[in-house]
Amino acid sequence: MLAFLQRIGKSLMFPIAMLPAAALLVRLGAEDMLDIPFVAQAGNGILANLALIFAIGVAMGFAKDGSGGAALSGAVGYLVLTGGVESFGDDLSMGVFGGIIAGIIAGLLYNRFYQTQLPDWLSFFGGKRFVPIITAVVMVVLSGVFGFIWPPIQAAINGLGEWMLGAGALGVGAYGFFNRLLIPIGLHHVINTVVWFDFGSYMPPGADEVVRGEISRFLAGDPSAGSFLAGFFPIMMFGLPAACLAMYAAAKKHRRAAVGGMLFSIAVTSFLTGVTEPIEFSFMFLSPLLYVVHALLTALSMMVSLWLDIRHGFGFSAGFIDYLLNFGIADKPIMLFIQGLVFAVIYFVIFYALIVKLDLKTPGREDEDEVLAEENQQVGQPSSGKGRDYDTKAYHYLTALGGPENIKTLDYCATRLRLQMNDMEAVDEKALKRQGANGVMKLNKTNMHVIVGTTVDFLAEAMRKRMDSNDMQAPGGEAVQEDTKTDGSAGLPALDKADIVSPAKGKLMNLSEVPDEVFAQKMMGEGFAIDPADGLFVSPVDGEIINVFPTKHAIGIKADSGHEILVHVGLDTVKLQGEGFEVFVTEGQRVKMGDKLLHADLDYLKANVPSTISPIVFTNLNEGEKVSVTEAKDVNVNERNILY
Repeated sequence: MLAFLQRIGKSLMFPIAMLPAAALLVRLGAEDMLDIPFVAQAGNGILANLALIFAIGVAMGFAKDGSGGAALSGAVGYLVLTGGVESFGDDLSMGVFGGIIAGIIAGLLYNRFYQTQLPDWLSFFGGKRFVPIITAVVMVVLSGVFGFIWPPIQAAINGLGEWMLGAGALGVGAYGFFNRLLIPIGLHHVINTVVWFDFGSYMPPGADEVVRGEISRFLAGDPSAGSFLAGFFPIMMFGLPAACLAMYAAAKKHRRAAVGGMLFSIAVTSFLTGVTEPIEFSFMFLSPLLYVVHALLTALSMMVSLWLDIRHGFGFSAGFIDYLLNFGIADKPIMLFIQGLVFAVIYFVIFYALIVKLDLKTPGREDEDEVLAEENQQVGQPSSGKGRDYDTKAYHYLTALGGPENIKTLDYCATRLRLQMNDMEAVDEKALKRQGANGVMKLNKTNMHVIVGTTVDFLAEAMRKRMDSNDMQAPGGEAVQEDTKTDGSAGLPALDKADIVSPAKGKLMNLSEVPDEVFAQKMMGEGFAIDPADGLFVSPVDGEIINVFPTKHAIGIKADSGHEILVHVGLDTVKLQGEGFEVFVTEGQRVKMGDKLLHADLDYLKANVPSTISPIVFTNLNEGEKVSVTEAKDVNVNERNILY
């Protein structure tokens, strides 16, 4: 049942995603803006047909391949259902519920019948063409059923809506609280759909049809609409960005540079667009208490907006763009902005105090070994997937999920992948987070969500493309070697130390001399180190580049022998975010001994990091295998016989 409800929630994102277009047209064409009536009516054309749009969108969402045949079936199903039901009484209207019901049934029928084969003389009507036909037949029957059972259901829904709209602070506060509390399992879209598109009714002056739902009524000028929307603006524009600031301030000083960029980007996204899940998933699993506080503060914001008699609305979410767009038709929007500033202070103080007092492991406060935490995008775990190379990113996500064969179904909504897994134990949660996932939610033994962000649709399509073609070629073009591991259990031959050359000019030293416990205690593996005399670093082996860190300070190489080597330039250089480095190689590139890897500005490094001593680590040696330098001495780049 949970999985089924989540499919509904995911499918609702198709029609909801077009709301910004409708809101933009309605507002730009309004008298208080550009005063272009046909533009406003074009937007109202969308709002007036929301139920039909929901039927189409939900049917596509339920169809296994998102087919247009399912979309057509959803439209046919809605028209048949509502036409039949309304014949039982002019006052009967299924609204968006009719669209959702028709979409669900059409999608399920599509999955069941889209490959139906009919006799030759009827073959034209077989396959996908058969789905609208069977949908119409089923909906005729259901329209008769709903003609009898819908009146009491409609009365109950109207009663619940009237209660919530008339319950004052209790109603609006309860909605705000459960809206946030349902986000972890993705069911907030369901409650939003009811409030946004069904609760309340309003007959605009001169209109022929009643407008239903908080968003449509607000955009149509209903003076009673907007109370269930206004309270979100202070949270999404100010509260959660302030929570990001609190997490940054509470982060360990040497980690702030590493987490600052991420926190800033998701805070700006929340402020401008109202997309908040990347922020919320950064702390909801670390501290459920902190997330409950956030839900309570959301409820409080909704109640305060009501007490101050503030009305405001949005077409998609409560970000600054919607705030400005609907400024002219809102009540007390300046007061709402001030409320947001107050809530920013409240969020910062409460979040900072709880994080520090309870020692919550929010971004930048993790307990893991410092360098290991920053470098755990180890050799064999490339991080380039964090960029816009979605094919590469898809490869690493599929690998972390246990391979395409471990994925039973793959869907997505606004910010998350929705997955059904065959073996949840095969999922590498840490690897997913290294690839940029904001959070991983394992709902039960088979269902999970991976919070990606607003680019999730590009990633999901890239993953589907690889899954459909059964393509698990590594980004560099070589097939994945399933027996290659990084834990020393790969059964590799002993490392031939004569095949290792010095990757830089400078002072050669044992790894135990590195002034960092993680490297010195060989937590990441055996190896050696060099205190470089100049900034040039070359490949110590023949092999393939399998990892170029986004911060340019480290490069992973897979030698032809199968051994994996991490060339890490300097200590704590990850915080430089690439400044002072020039990289000459790309992931998947073949290199020979002595080929240039990167150049580091040593003067810049010495001024900004604790040390330029550079560890060279073998991350997958066989158990018990050791590496030591022949002697501590000055070596030239490409010099042999440095290890024993």
